Amino acid sequence: MNKIKLSEMDANFKNEVASKSGAEHFKRCFTCGTCTASCPVAEVNDDYDPRKLIRMILLGMKKETLSSDTIWMCSRCYTCYALCPQGVKFTDVLGVLRDMAVKEGYVPRERLEQAREMDKRIQKLRCELINQKLNPNDGKKDSIKCLLEDELNKKWIQEEK
Repeated sequence: MNKIKLSEMDANFKNEVASKSGAEHFKRCFTCGTCTASCPVAEVNDDYDPRKLIRMILLGMKKETLSSDTIWMCSRCYTCYALCPQGVKFTDVLGVLRDMAVKEGYVPRERLEQAREMDKRIQKLRCELINQKLNPNDGKKDSIKCLLEDELNKKWIQEEK
């Protein structure tokens, strides 16, 4: 693990995030773990932990946070939002971080638009798969495969570093 040098961190980053609508209460987090324990992404990705992102913000790790792939992993299911005993509204915090990442040039604007579109497509795919499991239909299998293949073949615009 790399050492964190607080002298190189942005001490105002936490205040900047907290000043944005939707992220006002993120500093209430006391790392109880309810968000991570209930998160479907954390269930399949051991590296995904909302508490880590909160700590990175509090430590002033602006560059590391806004350039992190982690802020794009959230499936926006709002489970953490609904269950957080402190009302952190982590899904909204991620929205703020994504917007900041775009506005400050860490990722191209298209990334945000593509993430929103992918969220819709993934939810549609999930519903189609559930419907297929409940009501098997060989004719639907091809359309589900097409949805999946179409998403797999889409590339996100890569920013130049």
